[in-house]
Parts: sequence; structure tokens; C-alpha cells
Amino acid sequence: MSDSLNKHSMHSHTCGQLRAPDVGRAVVLTGWVAHRRDHGGLIFVDLRDRAGTTQCVFDPEYCSNTVFSLGEKMRPEWVIAVSGRVRERPEGTANPDMPTGAVEVLLSDCTVLNSSETPPFPIEDGIETDEALRLRWRYLDIRRPEVMAALKLRSDVTAALHGAFNKRGFIEIETPVLGRSTPEGARDYLVPTRLGNGRFYALPQSPQLFKQLLMVGGIERYYQIARCFRDEDLRADRQPEFTQVDLEMSFVNEADVLGMTEDILVEVLAAIGLKAEQTEQTGVDVGVGGEVARVKQAGLDAGVGVNENASCVPDQVMTGIQPGVEFPLPRISYAESLSRFGTDRPDLRFGLELEDISALVADCGFKVFSQAVAEGGVVKAINVKTAGELSRGEIDRIASVAMEHGAKGMAWIAFGRDGTEKSPIIKFLGPEVLAAVKAALAVEPGDLVVFAADSFDVVSDVLGAVRLYLADVLGLERTGHRLCWVVDFPMFKYDAEAKRFVANHHPFTRIKDEDVAKLESDPAACGSYSYDLIMDGYELGGGTLRIHDRDLQMRVFKAMGFSEEEATEQFGFLLDALRFGAPPHGGIALGLDRLIMLLGGFDSIRDAIAFPKTSSGTDLLTGAPETVEAKQLKALGLRLS
Repeated sequence: MSDSLNKHSMHSHTCGQLRAPDVGRAVVLTGWVAHRRDHGGLIFVDLRDRAGTTQCVFDPEYCSNTVFSLGEKMRPEWVIAVSGRVRERPEGTANPDMPTGAVEVLLSDCTVLNSSETPPFPIEDGIETDEALRLRWRYLDIRRPEVMAALKLRSDVTAALHGAFNKRGFIEIETPVLGRSTPEGARDYLVPTRLGNGRFYALPQSPQLFKQLLMVGGIERYYQIARCFRDEDLRADRQPEFTQVDLEMSFVNEADVLGMTEDILVEVLAAIGLKAEQTEQTGVDVGVGGEVARVKQAGLDAGVGVNENASCVPDQVMTGIQPGVEFPLPRISYAESLSRFGTDRPDLRFGLELEDISALVADCGFKVFSQAVAEGGVVKAINVKTAGELSRGEIDRIASVAMEHGAKGMAWIAFGRDGTEKSPIIKFLGPEVLAAVKAALAVEPGDLVVFAADSFDVVSDVLGAVRLYLADVLGLERTGHRLCWVVDFPMFKYDAEAKRFVANHHPFTRIKDEDVAKLESDPAACGSYSYDLIMDGYELGGGTLRIHDRDLQMRVFKAMGFSEEEATEQFGFLLDALRFGAPPHGGIALGLDRLIMLLGGFDSIRDAIAFPKTSSGTDLLTGAPETVEAKQLKALGLRLS
């Protein structure tokens, strides 16, 4: 570690820094007491700071009685400063699992900087403490090396992002947090103000419109690590406030945006240990982003471990980071993704793809299949290799998952390793249809085939959920990371409740050039220049090319049911801007919290955030959200009903 990093500090070294070459050196360490062991004459204290842990020794032959008595009184989480000399650990006592395990510090002096009460849970890794308790005492939880490592990983990724953007000519600009709500803003957090009773700001769900205005302003390349807010139902990968990596570029096409995003990802992943293997490739159009065209595969050396030249990298290795990211990323159309995986967020780390067998069973004797095809639906199947010996109870649990996602039931055929075939539907299929299905699905003895028959959307939802459930049940290998682009989303989807078309991404998305003529006559047939970045079955980010023509933007608003007056009232500032030479532009936003969750191998996005909310949106540390005093409401012109 550079001496300058310790220059303005009470210590000479961090607790994760000392190694064998430091033997004989006089050092000063500060930190928290992790463990204390009294060996009758010698007292050992493991001293911990954010960089790691060092073993310190209280020896009465080397330190004063006063110092030794402090060692006897020492308790976990006391904050101390110690002075001493580094020595090699006695033969047979080195700890190879500890980066500082070859040495210890023989103490000559010790100062208690602060004592501590007994923490509500152990400050160590691998504890089985309830998450609610850890969040209530989050500042103590942060002391644990695995939490510290997660926050360090986030810091490293953020620093790498800044560097990657800056070297590519992007300008970092902060956009407003207090804005206005829009018709698409049903999930906005509203902020009342004393500036006018009944008037509200809205916290941004995205800097979308402002970054488009920056393109009109001639910025050309913008980025921001932006705080965003969304008042919606929460789950493991969602929080009410979140951070996104936001970028926008002018004079670009779709390939340019995708290529630039990949270039930045390659650099960021390399910064945390992913080493890109440069390989020349041909025929890959990545536009503005040039590096990715030459990157075939990224491997990883084992994560974020201790670096002797770093000041604050924890002992902990981030085992969730795995090898196997390949660039350029594959591009899958929205339609293909639904067809093969039943979702627009495909996890490519395992197979179990959906197969359409509608043509094979259209005229079979099993009415559930033939009727679904006759009514314009589909019949699809998944061949679950080697699962033919699952019990009937296990198959029924798979059927339960199918029905939870819209299926009326689930047909199945189990093919025993001994050649037997078990299923309630075989007798209705007949030998010819059964043989055709087996051939189409490459069935072998020991396989299990599960079916779904309904509309395309229902079948996609059902088998998409079943596919993920089977991966969990069968323990399919899902190490490493697989990323892909899902592209070419439909411009609109129909909202049955609102009885109108709504935008699939947002109403500022550019329609495919060849589909613009269909905008008024057949909105459902309009495609768009849109793309989602998928990582390990999660949507890591999404973006589009934007409409830069005022007339086309107004046509899109009208297709969504807005009158010209309504569109002008809500988006007049954007429509005005598009009158003054708006350049072609596009961009993307990536979820930083979700990226850290996936890179760190965490189960929840909460593990990637310093002070997260619970799944119910509550801050257990501060008690937010909470009621406010009546006088505050009165000043805002508000009254609770």
C-alpha cells in the first residue's frame, strides 16, 4: 500500500496489509477487537479494520503491566490503537487462510479509544442472524467483512464506470431530483411543497426526458450515476430508491449504443478481476464501440481478494464472481426469447428450452392439445433430461407451479430408463403422434417431457416459470455469468384496463422505420429500436433509440390515446425542444444495485446497498416512513383522510 494512503491517519498500516517482508518493522495499527484469546501468560487479539485482520500479541515480557492489563480487559468491538513490531509467527502457528497469517504484531503499547457494549449479533461472516435484526443494526452489520467487501465492490465498479465514461468523451451531468409527474407516472413518489397548496413535485423514476433535452442542447455524450425512485411492489431485486448508470449519445444508431455499452462493461469487469482475452473477429458491427469487436471471451481470476498495494480491500474473496463472460454479447429478438425461453429475461446458463410442437399435435386425439391449436394457440414442451424418474409427487409440484402462472393443468410423459412410458395422456396421442413428439424433442430413456397448451402468452408464462423451477429442483449448473441483448421489442402493448395502447418501454421510443406507416392503422404491429441487457436471467438494463422528430412524437402520443392538448400540457417542453434541431440520439440505463448483486453472488439486492429498505419498503434503522406533525401538514395545505 502506498505510504500516502496512511499519511493523514492515526495508523502506519492497515490491518490487512502486513506480510512476511514486513518482519522487524515498527508499526501502529488501529481498529476493532474481533476476537480475544487468553493463553495463560500471552493474550492474542485479532484486530480488524476495513482492510482485514491482524493478530496482535500482549506479552508481559515485552510490554508494561499497564498495557498487559488492558489486554486482559479487552472485549469484542472495543476500538483500540496499538504499537509494536512485526514478527514471524512461531513455527506451526501460521494461518494460510488469512492474508496476514504469516505474521503477528508483538505489542509495546495500547490505547483504548472507545469501549463497546456486546453487539446484538456476532460481527463475523456466515452468521445465521435474521435479516431484520441485521438491518435494524445495519452500521454494525457493515463491519462484517462480507458486507464490507460488497460495499468495496460497489465502490470499485462505480470508480471504473467513471473512468470508462470519461475516457470516451462523456460528460457527467446531474439532472433534477424534483420534477413533475406525468400520465405514465402512477408509480411516482410525490413531494408536496409550500410553494402552492395542491401542487406537487415528483421524484424521478428515470432522468429520461432531461437526458434527451441534453442531447438537444448539444452535449452529445452524457452520463450520470443517478438516484431514482419508484413506488411499487418490492421484491428481492427491487428497492423504492435505486441507482442506475445512465447514458445518452447523439448521432448514433442501435449498434453504436450496444457496442459502447459492451466496451464500458468490458473495462468495468476487468477492473474487478475479469481479464478480457483480445481476439480479432470479423463481421461484427459494433459501431462507435470498437474494443468489443476484438474481445471474444473474458475469464476471471478468482474475484476481489487482498492486494498488497491496496488500502482497503477486505480479506474476503467475492466468490460469486465467476469466469465465463463472453463478448460480443449475443443478440436475441424479443419474439425469439419468448419462443425459446418463455420470457424476455432469459437465463442462458442452462438449457431446458421450449419447443413448439403445435403442428405435430394439431389433429391428435388429446383435445386439450388439438383445441388449443384450433383456437389459435400453441402447444409447447420442455424435455427435462434425466428427470424421468421423478416421483408423482414431484411432478405434481411442477404442475402446481404451472397452474400458479395461468395453466389449467399440466400434461406430462415420463420415459423410464427401462423403456417404460408413464403418462395419463399417452393413450390419447396415439403411437404415431407420440413417436413424432419423441423425435422432435430428442427424447431418450430417463427423460421427462412437460407440456403447456393455451394462448402463446399463457404458454410462455407457464413454461418460462416451470423452466426456472426445474433448474432449481434439479440443481442445474448455473455458475459464471451469461449476458445477452434482447432486442426488437414491440412498440406498444394493449392495456385492457385502460382500454388503450401503452408504450412497451416508454413513449419516446423510436419506431422501426419500416413500421411508421402502420402507426395509426395497426399500432400493435409496430416494432421499435429497443433493447434490454440481460444478465443471468435478470434485466440489468434497458434502452432505446429516441424519437427526434416532433411530428412523429405527436403521432405516438395520439396512438396512445392522448389528445393534442393533453400531450402539449404534459410534454410541451419536450415537443418544443424537438422543434429546434434535435439530433438522432439513444441511450440506456443499467441498474447498478442489480449489477453488484449479480457480480457479488448475492441473493438479494439489499446485500448490494449500504442502507437498504425491507421488502415492505421500511427502513428498520431509522423507522421511515413515519407520520409527521399536524403543523407540517398544515403548512403544506394537506389533511389526512
